[in-house]
Amino acid sequence: MPLPPRGSTIQAADAPFTPLREPEGRVVSILGYGNQGRAHALNLRDSGAIVVIGGRPGSAARHQAEAEGFETFDLAEATRRGDLVVIALPDEVHGPIWRTTLSTAIRPGQVIGVVHGFSLHHGDIDPPTGVGAVLVAPKGPGRTVRERYLMDQGIPSIIAVHREIEIPGHGQSSATDASGLALAWATGLGCTRGGSIVGTVADETETDLFGEQAVLCGGMTALFLAAFETLVEAGYPPEIAYIECCHEAKQVADLVYNQGIAGMRAAISNTAEFGIDTAGPRLVDEGTRSEMRAMLAEIRDGRFANRLRADADHGFEGLHRHRKTQTDHPIEDAGAKVRDLMPWLSEEDRRSQASTRKTSDEGGSGASPE
Repeated sequence: MPLPPRGSTIQAADAPFTPLREPEGRVVSILGYGNQGRAHALNLRDSGAIVVIGGRPGSAARHQAEAEGFETFDLAEATRRGDLVVIALPDEVHGPIWRTTLSTAIRPGQVIGVVHGFSLHHGDIDPPTGVGAVLVAPKGPGRTVRERYLMDQGIPSIIAVHREIEIPGHGQSSATDASGLALAWATGLGCTRGGSIVGTVADETETDLFGEQAVLCGGMTALFLAAFETLVEAGYPPEIAYIECCHEAKQVADLVYNQGIAGMRAAISNTAEFGIDTAGPRLVDEGTRSEMRAMLAEIRDGRFANRLRADADHGFEGLHRHRKTQTDHPIEDAGAKVRDLMPWLSEEDRRSQASTRKTSDEGGSGASPE
């Protein structure tokens, strides 16, 4: 079942869940139970797959997985048990764990799955002959993957086959291939309820890193902080500065998420819309665009990956230093006070991450995957 051409849209009818449905007897091993791993494990189990978890002995994540009803194993044993082995560990540990543990546990006929293409793209994981390699990368954090699944919705993913293999049938399992497992995985997550997009590992890795750095995390955070600091320096109360420059971002982002940029413009006031056209070009000028092109070049040629690995090799000294700086920033106190005005937020967050569904629908979802 080869994937359609790059850029094609995949929907549920194109991606049967059958290869991973429990009667087939195939096992999905999820290595890691953090941001993405937990969401993938819960969604796949609710969709009707057999799921086991791999993790470090005694780790908090492994204890959580056991408390939420999963059978857990050390990483090597979980790898040996899986037909689809999903590596949902932090990018920086893929290389060391592959070399020391996974490469000797993997066997021909298995398929390695990654939720972000970094380690395949940069060679941290090099599957041996006879081992398939696929990517299913939901375009959102694990919390959103789980939340939307529980709402009988889903978020798009990028699907790629890095190495195709044929997988013969055995016992109750019908023959399939790496593509078939990737499509079933995406459907089990809920990512084909609307649609997912076919790409390559390079497409996903490079655009994901660029989007995070230029807009979603790096650019957005820098704008939040700079705008907050500007208002506070001018004498405005920190709580008001936080609401205007950070808190309300979700409301505007929701408009874009649901209606696009033009739809957002139509939904806001004329005054706010006029400000888009007068302020936007002053903030994003040719200098900003030049920096974006430079950032993309560093992502594509591996310089960013090298910097990440270097900081990881030194215990993430730089990352931890910047994390501490952010924790101590005055915007955090202001934000906590604003969120305290809305105590329902924490309850909404808790419900959105439930480990079990509140329904008896077959397969654990409003519409059982096909």
